[in-house]
Amino acid sequence: MKLLISTFFCAMAFGAFGQSETKKKDTLYLQPIEVIAIRAGDKSPFTKNNLTKKQIEINNLGKDLPYLLNQIPSVVINSDAGNGVGYTGIRIRGTDATRINVTLNGIPYNDAESQGTFFVDLPDFSSSANSIQVQRGVGTSSNGAGAFGASINLSTNEINDTSYFELNNSYGSYNTLKNTLKFGSGIIGKKFTIDGRLSRISSDGYVDRASSNLKSFYLSTAFVDEKQSLRLNIFSGKEKTYQSWYGIPESMLENNRQYNSAGQDQPGKPYDNETDNYTQTHYQLFYNNKINNYWKANMAIFLTKGAGYYEQYKAGETFAKYGLPDYQVGNATITQTDLIRQLWLDNNFYGSIFSIQYQKKNTHLTIGGSLNQYDGVNFGDITWAKVQAAVPSNYKWYNHTATKKDLSFYTKWTQQINQHWQSFIDLQFRNVNYTINGFRDNPDLFINNKYNFLNPKAGITYTYNSWQAFVSYAMASKEPNRDDFEAGTALQPKAEKLQDIELGIERKKGALSFGANFYFMQYKDQLILTGKINDVGAYTRVNIPKSYRAGIELQSKLTITKWVNVEANIAMSENKVKDFTEYIDDYDNGGQITHLYKKSALSFSPALVAGSSVNFTPCKNGELSLINKYVSRQYLDNTENVSRSLHSYFVQDIRLSYLIQSKFLKEVRFILQLNNVFNKRYEANGYTFSYVYGGMTTENFYFPMAPVNGMMGINILF
Repeated sequence: MKLLISTFFCAMAFGAFGQSETKKKDTLYLQPIEVIAIRAGDKSPFTKNNLTKKQIEINNLGKDLPYLLNQIPSVVINSDAGNGVGYTGIRIRGTDATRINVTLNGIPYNDAESQGTFFVDLPDFSSSANSIQVQRGVGTSSNGAGAFGASINLSTNEINDTSYFELNNSYGSYNTLKNTLKFGSGIIGKKFTIDGRLSRISSDGYVDRASSNLKSFYLSTAFVDEKQSLRLNIFSGKEKTYQSWYGIPESMLENNRQYNSAGQDQPGKPYDNETDNYTQTHYQLFYNNKINNYWKANMAIFLTKGAGYYEQYKAGETFAKYGLPDYQVGNATITQTDLIRQLWLDNNFYGSIFSIQYQKKNTHLTIGGSLNQYDGVNFGDITWAKVQAAVPSNYKWYNHTATKKDLSFYTKWTQQINQHWQSFIDLQFRNVNYTINGFRDNPDLFINNKYNFLNPKAGITYTYNSWQAFVSYAMASKEPNRDDFEAGTALQPKAEKLQDIELGIERKKGALSFGANFYFMQYKDQLILTGKINDVGAYTRVNIPKSYRAGIELQSKLTITKWVNVEANIAMSENKVKDFTEYIDDYDNGGQITHLYKKSALSFSPALVAGSSVNFTPCKNGELSLINKYVSRQYLDNTENVSRSLHSYFVQDIRLSYLIQSKFLKEVRFILQLNNVFNKRYEANGYTFSYVYGGMTTENFYFPMAPVNGMMGINILF
């Protein structure tokens, strides 16, 4: 969905929605301290977008969170299933999700080992979000994984003053169905409040068999008064998705775009349970205290429990691959079998976040940090084998543990120097201790690494009437992912470093508002895929000494009349890696051959990303939005080879919305969204590999997006 920016400006123009606008109270609870501590303020010298509750709701018809962010500058999204339900991906400024810091109420959400964010594990969490802030670039210090391209903070902890009961239902293409029930007590006896949600989302997916069955709940209860608050959040998601993460060969793009190779190892028809299954439950306990007129403090403790597996039918697997001896039947030796296996992950992530804030006149000081630990177990089960007698019951062919401890502290000082100038200084220290006791394909490799990162940030903001300008410098550091360490003892990866310079200017008054942001992000030892293989023959990321991203991001809104306004954004960038060596398997002669590139484009980093919407309000409660998205060519690897790339694409959507208000029902909103209305055939993600076998061969795989499709929604507020 490519609507968030347009609805953001509409909300500003026609009145925002939510408790913080309906009832202005001088308490710290309407803007939770744990969120303020890590978010960038209005005058902070960083690039940011803030999304309100109304903007989230009007776009939330069942697609995953990245689709709600698609109209933010420099954002590019994709979907394995092709229609935005199930596994989705997001890149900001070319940076993938493993480098985007995500927090839920200030609590880290990124997976501790892969550092990715799997929003499918918390389906429909957007329905509980009151606000979202997206910072591009390094941004301010946050909790959890380092922000190497952006950070996304979701907040659910705002107080709803009045009681409500809400039903949101939507249905659309590919048998996509979303049902959401939300309720809240408002403030009971001036002290208590409770909010809850039940959700389910199902879809057949555009890609063959790429089905999703997603369920979730959210429950939050709080005690509040003028001095303190205590809040408990419990929320959980359960996902079952048919695997569609292999993409399709380039040769099938023209005539068989919905092809799915998953499950086709089974003879006859595809295996019907080639699925990914995962349940994740979050427990969050917050305590906020207004010590006096100048000091506020908060602390939270949390526990995230996750467990799940993906199941596969594998044909012709050798017993040796699973640590089993060959099987003897009389004089015959059987060396392989068909089997069904489950690859499990069972983990606990727990810890605390904290901050104390001082504000007096022109000085705002925040001291905060986090302490957390991850305990994970990776293991594999064989649940069935064609030669069952050769496999012991409940057989685990690998079982490896990992522990990751993360400690960080930050201090942020904002000083209003005079009427026009405001300074900002931010210093973060982060300590990471990561232990891995073996890998599935390299069981004897043990990792015990420690990292100490010092990440300074500073900037200054100038404000005059409706104009605001800023300049900032920020440094970030990031440890490698789990898979990077499997490179082998001789090729252990180093931590990545990033220096980010941002310069911005904006005007926020009158019929025309606009902003421009310039950035230069210089990396040291960025980890990228080169084609080089590790000790066990797998492709692994390696450190590249020098690479950079430089660009300009422009945003504007023009109010033409009371019933017509236009929003647009465009991001133009250069994204390069220097002195890059590509490794290609040579099956003709053995080993690998190499190609050297002095300066080539970074993969999945389009030079131009643009979005726009034209919004009509033909009647008081009606809105028509025409939404557009353009993404230029993206390269599948770092060679800047056009034959290994995603073609540019331009996609148009239409959204209709109409609101009815009556004495019987507070609100009934009808929403109709048509996506890809001109039936564009395009691919938003893919991968490639090359090898020498009777000559150079390159194989490209792509993830096609759905043709024209639609969703209808009815949101009823009682």
